[in-house]
Amino acid sequence: MQDEELEYVGFWPRVWASIVDTVIILCATLPVLVVIYGWAYFEDDSMVHGPADALISWGLPAVAVILFWLKKQATPGKMMVSARVVDAVTGKTMTPGQSIGRYLGYFVSALPLGLGLLWVAWDPKKQGWHDKLAGTVVVRARKRAPGAPHVQG
Repeated sequence: MQDEELEYVGFWPRVWASIVDTVIILCATLPVLVVIYGWAYFEDDSMVHGPADALISWGLPAVAVILFWLKKQATPGKMMVSARVVDAVTGKTMTPGQSIGRYLGYFVSALPLGLGLLWVAWDPKKQGWHDKLAGTVVVRARKRAPGAPHVQG
């Protein structure tokens, strides 16, 4: 990625974006799950309560996130922090294969005590393991001091 007007988005803005996305997903899915399964849904320790739960809790969020990445380069949370997820080499919208790989890469990143997600804090390009696996970066317009001139190299 060559655009000098972009910067990599760090750990804390990405945490806030994830919180926003999680709240949106919960607001969309929990009421439907309660209608289907009742309040007992929260009393059962099962990972999946049935086919509707699998579709609503796992399938639909995956499809929604991937479609947001492909159509907008960002989920609502990432949009809130002015971030975009792009191909690490071209800076363009990631491919459908990259987006699926990135989504699945979240599970890989989370498994070892979240180390792959925390990796964003130390990586020079602010990539988590899911980004590295998919060949993506999270970027936004470079912040400049007020009144600072725009200089092109």
